[in-house]
Amino acid sequence: MTLPPIGVIGAGAWGTALAQVAAQAGGHSVVLWLRDGAAAAEINRTHSNEAKLPGVALSPAIVATAAASDLNACRIVLVAAPAQAVRSVLATVAGHLPPAVRLVMTAKGFERGTAALMTDIMAEVCPAAEPLVLSGPSFAGDVVRGLPTAVTLAARTIEGAEDVAQNLSSPTFRLYLSDDLTGVQVGGAVKNILAIACGIVAGRGLGESARAALMARAFAELTRVGRALGARSETMAGLSGLGDLVLTCSSAQSRNYRLGMALGEGRALSDILGTQRGTSEGAFTASVVVEIARRHGVDVPIIAGVTDILEGRATIDTVIGHLLQRPIKAE
Repeated sequence: MTLPPIGVIGAGAWGTALAQVAAQAGGHSVVLWLRDGAAAAEINRTHSNEAKLPGVALSPAIVATAAASDLNACRIVLVAAPAQAVRSVLATVAGHLPPAVRLVMTAKGFERGTAALMTDIMAEVCPAAEPLVLSGPSFAGDVVRGLPTAVTLAARTIEGAEDVAQNLSSPTFRLYLSDDLTGVQVGGAVKNILAIACGIVAGRGLGESARAALMARAFAELTRVGRALGARSETMAGLSGLGDLVLTCSSAQSRNYRLGMALGEGRALSDILGTQRGTSEGAFTASVVVEIARRHGVDVPIIAGVTDILEGRATIDTVIGHLLQRPIKAE
């Protein structure tokens, strides 16, 4: 019996890596959708995506396309567009998705202007779709090379997550299941901002002791924001919360960490964003999380400090000084 294809929306590094995972997991063909027809043709011609994941040979089961209608046979579709582009991308493909498609959101962020989570956007644009979220400590380069990786897949029910997980799991790509859709999304979104903070510490040469302390206090902020939005504490302490935070706060493979390092070294934000490959989601999410925290009465001094630096309201040295001079209190 021929299995239905799995769709992947977005052919950046992460979308391409997920297409490779899906192709290798269980005999599915994979439809990799992107807007650029010429780029799609080049991926099909070379069986690689040199612009995003150079040096990686892609499975012949992956077919790139710029025609959204090619997604209409896909019962599972992974959405790997940047968080701030999710609404427009879903609007483009919504009319071509099959009824009750299972949409697996992999973008990590809140939408600017609305403070919406990615599944909130999905509910507005694709109301008939079943929402799922895939998140956790995972770099595209590690995943596509078959290095051991574990992530969280959340759905409305554990049973719904398990069915999709069976189609994505492989010996090197392990999925843990959750029914905490909010918690899995909040962890992925907030950790990006905190990774910028840890990158600043590294770029400023403040030492490993400072970075470890910052990570511990960053986790406290992530947990407070998550709890305020209804997330469960065990989700925040799991792969999609603490696990992802540890990864992105300690490796230059993280775009958010690299952005922070460049800021800590004294480079201007506009120059960094103008030359980087890919999107540093934390730079777009920071101000949204500060506003969410304000509405819920949650104290987030690290996130607020990063936002002030990104928006030019304070220097790095000023923010560091304020953090170190906060009133002494119990941990």
